Amino acid sequence: MELHRSAVPRVGARALNTQRPASLPVWRAPRPTRHIVALAGTGGGDIGKGGPTGGGGGGGGGGSGKGDGKGDGSDGKQPRSGILGGWDARVAYDPEFPIKVLLEQVIGVGACVVGDMSARPNWGLNELDFIFSTLVVGSIMNFTIMYLLAPTAAAVGSAAAPPLLARLIGDYYLRKWGAPGGNCFEVGAFSPVQRLTNLVYKGAVFAVIGFFAGVVGTSLSNGLLAMRKKMDPNFKLQNEPPNVVFNAFTWAVHMGISSNLRYQTLGGVDAALVKAMPVGAFRAYQAVIRAANNVVGGMSFATLARILGAQKAAAA
Repeated sequence: MELHRSAVPRVGARALNTQRPASLPVWRAPRPTRHIVALAGTGGGDIGKGGPTGGGGGGGGGGSGKGDGKGDGSDGKQPRSGILGGWDARVAYDPEFPIKVLLEQVIGVGACVVGDMSARPNWGLNELDFIFSTLVVGSIMNFTIMYLLAPTAAAVGSAAAPPLLARLIGDYYLRKWGAPGGNCFEVGAFSPVQRLTNLVYKGAVFAVIGFFAGVVGTSLSNGLLAMRKKMDPNFKLQNEPPNVVFNAFTWAVHMGISSNLRYQTLGGVDAALVKAMPVGAFRAYQAVIRAANNVVGGMSFATLARILGAQKAAAA
């Protein structure tokens, strides 16, 4: 038997080894440089842009070592379900996804709160309850947008249509209608009507996400303040808590108009700059423009809430 085994040519072993890279999962393949555009300048996820347009299917694993040949790479771990399972799928496709979410929450929401405070009298020190509401709603909205739009390895490698929710908030129907999928300034032979379709559709998506995030965030912030008041009878609210539905409606208007227009514009500018700037310079630009975009967003929401009367400060 030993002689028979040694008769196998070494060339065959090398040939087998050359097949191993093909079996690597797709998420371990080197990311293209242009992938950095995915979250460029959005300040709240890449809702203004489609996900990566390419992505090959992952090869099969090398077998489980038990002769079953499954090669699922699960190491005996049961996959999680629900939002945790979705998180695992997104991290599997893009290992940097948690860092992107963290940076978006710190830079994006932080800059939004700074902008919100700067647009209020006395830097919002007399309206901290309203600012807390902005912080909660902004955090929920940013995470929701980034989570829903982030691609997964299974979705990229599958020829099947994505789930209905992903189709509605992504570029599935826009592409189907022949309209730009990313932003209305996307390069291509699109007619003015098709570009307007993108602008209106994205605005509607922004508005819906803003409304539901506003309902959840405002309810949560009002509930926390009410709990604080119940636990501490001496605690006094600075202002009357905002109406949940009205405040959520204000967020919907803000997202559908102000945020949509800003994201559309920045998306068009990013597409041009990424081709002309070095990678390092473009990333620095991304950080600066993301912070500035969210400061402007916070200022515009605080102004809109005051104009519509959604947040009424107590008389001095």
